[in-house]
Amino acid sequence: MDLTTSYLGLKLKNPIVPSASPLSYTLESMKQLEDAGASAIVMFSLFEEQIVHETSELLHYLSQGTESYAEALSYFPDVQQYNLGPEEYIDLIYKAKKSLEIPVIGSLNGASVGGWVNYAKKIEEAGADALELNIYYIPTDPSLSGSEIENRYLKVLKMVKSTIKIPVAVKISPFFSGLSHMAQQLDKEGANGLVLFNRFYQPDIDLETMEVRPSVILSTPQAMRLPLRWIAILFNKVKANLAATSGIHTAEDVLKMLMAGADVTMMCSAILKHGPEHIKNVLRDIERWMTDNEYVSVTQMKGSMSQKSLADPTAFERANYMKSLHSYK
Repeated sequence: MDLTTSYLGLKLKNPIVPSASPLSYTLESMKQLEDAGASAIVMFSLFEEQIVHETSELLHYLSQGTESYAEALSYFPDVQQYNLGPEEYIDLIYKAKKSLEIPVIGSLNGASVGGWVNYAKKIEEAGADALELNIYYIPTDPSLSGSEIENRYLKVLKMVKSTIKIPVAVKISPFFSGLSHMAQQLDKEGANGLVLFNRFYQPDIDLETMEVRPSVILSTPQAMRLPLRWIAILFNKVKANLAATSGIHTAEDVLKMLMAGADVTMMCSAILKHGPEHIKNVLRDIERWMTDNEYVSVTQMKGSMSQKSLADPTAFERANYMKSLHSYK
């Protein structure tokens, strides 16, 4: 049974990659992921705010803003206990590369064109095999047009690509008016991979304190439907590898994403819930399904249910919407 796949120029032993999260916060936890069968690890994100602000301002950002990110520090029992600065982050990558046999992918999270992207070079120098560029910007200014927002993403990618030689994946949100066009633009600017999609936690209102508070809710399998659709649509329309993230919990979820056209599937919530051993169980179930259905490799199934491969490509478009409404009884 051949579970190998390729992602960002890396040959991986299987398609399960823990995504940027607290799962990579210590060398010990990363080793547990490797032992459980993870084929690579995406490090938790180093935030732009951590790099460009002084220590006094850093606490504000850690306690007030990061809860809105999927790899939020609020997952941890004590923010101060686990607060790693930029240099400690680089050192952890260096140690991980010395200790692990699987690829280590660094992660930078920011929104502007600035000096923080120079840390891409430091991540490369620490030995990272690739970099995941997590660009997220909330355009609250009504004078900003959609094209201006898109150009911001492209400029950040272009600056990072001019700084390093290792492969770069871009993790994006689904909130673009022309997502296919944006994916192709990122592809043209040199993105080696696209990670679909970033899952950001939305704020909530506490009616007791009358405050806006962060709300951390782990994903459910239903969250995979959105990236499933867009990976199926983008398969073979961009040269960049496609990574699926959000809502991937079971072997069935992984198999569906691969058939849609994903090169890798990134898992977080399921591992946080069930522990690193969950990876081993999912891999076992994947092999069992492949044996029962006479598949000999991941490559054989990849993209077999993409829009390009279907007799009725409209299944991923409006036709699916209409059929879904009429099918409910």
